[in-house]
Amino acid sequence: DAGKGFAVVASEVKNLANQTAKATEEIGTQINGIQGATQDAVKAIREISAVIAEINQTSSTVAAAVEEQGAATQEIARNVEQAAQGTSTVAESIASVSQAAAASGEAAQQILGSSENLGTQSSDLNTEVDRFLKEVRQV
Repeated sequence: DAGKGFAVVASEVKNLANQTAKATEEIGTQINGIQGATQDAVKAIREISAVIAEINQTSSTVAAAVEEQGAATQEIARNVEQAAQGTSTVAESIASVSQAAAASGEAAQQILGSSENLGTQSSDLNTEVDRFLKEVRQV
């Protein structure tokens, strides 16, 4: 009887040992699976970190480009303002030249009138001198 009981106990211990071995094997498989998943997660996190670094680089490049564009826009605005001032100065100069040309034209008309008047007076004086000389010769 004792031998039978021992055989039953031994059989149960053997079953428990087999179950423990199976459970240990399953736990090992699960640990390997968790390690693989952890390695995959680490790889994914590294890839995400690389993408974030690339996004940061791109953001910095875009920010620099926006800053450059702002500076260029300000420079264009200054140039447009200077061009407008230059145009205003040119317009004022043209108005001054136009006034000076009009004044010169009036002065030229006056000189022409005076010249014509002087020419007439010179002709009249010549006529009078000739007449005077004729009278003096006749006397």
